[in-house]
Amino acid sequence: MSQNPLDHPIILFDGVCNLCNQWVQFVIKRDPRALFRFASLQSDTAGTLLRQHNYEYPPLQSAILLMNGNLYTESTAILHIVHQLREPIQLTGCFRVVPTFIRNPLYRFIARNRYKWFGKQTSCMLPTPETKMRFLD
Repeated sequence: MSQNPLDHPIILFDGVCNLCNQWVQFVIKRDPRALFRFASLQSDTAGTLLRQHNYEYPPLQSAILLMNGNLYTESTAILHIVHQLREPIQLTGCFRVVPTFIRNPLYRFIARNRYKWFGKQTSCMLPTPETKMRFLD
């Protein structure tokens, strides 16, 4: 596997959202190949990566996945991510067959309420020493 972090799939997430930070920890625990890299949407790194994909003003309520030259958002990003994780969570990737016009309204409902339900941090999370190399900012 390449040593260049930009050769890995990159997950961009809201760095102050408790749910988003729990999601990142969930992915790390189920990614034994250390495939994914991470950056908060609030970071300069995320801004640079998104401009390279002509996606300059992402909503903070969307998880974004940059993989194989493609940019995925909302439920599509989540389903592509879980498909790369170890089983049994990997099996939920099959929900990609459900059309986005059905999946994304549920995703947006959760995203709109995430601070109310899960809370918000005053600053972006700091990775542990073991996972620091997987974070781009």
